[in-house]
Amino acid sequence: MIETVVIATDGSESVGRAVDVALDFAERFDAAVHALYVLEESEVESAPEEVREEMRDALADRGEDAVAAVADAAGRRVETAVREGRPAAEISQYAREVDADVVATGTRGRHGENRFLIGSVAERVVRTCPVPVLTVRQLEDGADVDAAA
Repeated sequence: MIETVVIATDGSESVGRAVDVALDFAERFDAAVHALYVLEESEVESAPEEVREEMRDALADRGEDAVAAVADAAGRRVETAVREGRPAAEISQYAREVDADVVATGTRGRHGENRFLIGSVAERVVRTCPVPVLTVRQLEDGADVDAAA
């Protein structure tokens, strides 16, 4: 039985369908929902030292907005978390910590078209996560949602 669903979000528009599918999945099983955003540490570390703290704060704010959007879409109680680190590793660790039954993620995030196949973070999560991973691709503009679901 599915009791806990973790939704990994980066706040991008392309993750919206993954959030919708994951919330529907959680609703069908009456499962607890956790929304997780991982602030990618390499983005902060690659910035000039004098702006790193400012950048970290801005990315953390983006993360808070991303998990809040999941909670708003759910219309029910959602546990939210914003972490810093390597996204795939943090997602897998969080899934272990909350004893998740499934992790849901989009296949393209903020980096969009420049990722091969399902996206580097999603691919790493699929390969390393200790629980099943539901990957949800974004439909092309104008695609019929019912036909693809």
